[in-house]
Amino acid sequence: MQRGRGSPARSSMAAALGGLRGLLAVAGRGAQGRQSCHRPAGPPAPPRSPEPAGQLPEGVEYIPTRKKGKNPMKPVGVAWAIGLPCGIILFLLVKREVDKNRLEQLHIRRKMLGANVGDYETERYSLYARTRLGFLFYKRQVKKARERFPHGHSVSQPLGFHGVKIVPIPVLSNNYSYLVIDTDSGRAAVVDPSDPLAVQAAIEEEGVVLEAILCTHKHWDHSGGNVALLQQHSSCKVYGSAVDAIPELTHPIGDREKLSVGCLTFEALATPGHTVGHMAFVLDAGPFGGPPCLFSGDLLFLAGCGRLFEGSPETMLASLDAAMGLGEDTLLWPGHEYALECLSFARLLELDNPALEQKLLWATQQRQEKRSTCPSTLGEERTYNPFLRTHRRELHEALGLQRGSGEHHDAFRARVLREVRRRKDLYKAT
Repeated sequence: MQRGRGSPARSSMAAALGGLRGLLAVAGRGAQGRQSCHRPAGPPAPPRSPEPAGQLPEGVEYIPTRKKGKNPMKPVGVAWAIGLPCGIILFLLVKREVDKNRLEQLHIRRKMLGANVGDYETERYSLYARTRLGFLFYKRQVKKARERFPHGHSVSQPLGFHGVKIVPIPVLSNNYSYLVIDTDSGRAAVVDPSDPLAVQAAIEEEGVVLEAILCTHKHWDHSGGNVALLQQHSSCKVYGSAVDAIPELTHPIGDREKLSVGCLTFEALATPGHTVGHMAFVLDAGPFGGPPCLFSGDLLFLAGCGRLFEGSPETMLASLDAAMGLGEDTLLWPGHEYALECLSFARLLELDNPALEQKLLWATQQRQEKRSTCPSTLGEERTYNPFLRTHRRELHEALGLQRGSGEHHDAFRARVLREVRRRKDLYKAT
């Protein structure tokens, strides 16, 4: 039976089709909204009025279009952007307090240990050399020294030969850096740049080009300026032992190897004992009419030597013997201004040493006027430096030591060196 156009069945089908078109239109508008980020923005479309509810099939209703909601992850992103830097700052502040507490605990332990200072010093050195605490301590040293000694801890006198100029730079509270200049070419090397600002000021004052950093060992008070100076002098080379963890080391160098800066020639001298990779540098000043110059770092001071942090007395004795083989006229440029302290200690061991008495009087006058005591000579050092007099009977008697039957001469000297070093450590600690 045929139905007419106006039949109820056809009307119901038309209504159903109309409802489906409405649903498809809603879905289309949703897809359009999702893809709108890929299209250029235009004027907002006028809101569409829903189709009459009577045209929807039974059980079907329109879902109202939702407005675009806020990104639920946006607060999380903001929290990360704010929280992460704050967390890092908080971590650094807490770590700093922990480090300070550790240092305070070490001081308390030192008082409790009394005469057993060696354990305290060993633990403190381990923190200084193997943790970030050492770097923080160095930065604090630099800051305090700049405030206390705005012009350096000592008045130093540059020394010159024909074509060579050596400029001692007093840094920190008692360290020395050295600017060694080839005056003909205007090229220079710096030994142990502790404070980069002080070294850079000397470079600018002398009007030279920094070509090399010679680093005797890894300790921050000798290598702390390497990074900053390389940032200003990108073509500069950093020389030192590969055994030590020297910051920014670019050219590892071995025992007896040579390097050139302009017309200057330096020879590296492996001198372990203070650290396992300690190295001294010897300037050959012969072509310029001068004596050899030993930049000894913490191997050798005026009347003293460095602590045995990473070496045995036997190792240090061999290093000192190697340095003394350079000749008595060799100029000694040490890494620290320790003259008064070392000479006063040496005087306790040798009361009747005229050379020692004379040097102590001279050093006392120098320091009263805040003048540097550098350089000394290796020939002078032989006459009063107890660490170089391990073969002397008067020192053996002062220490109460005797060579054992069948004991090798160098083994006995190492035993003497151990005892002198032990007493000096206690003397400095009091």
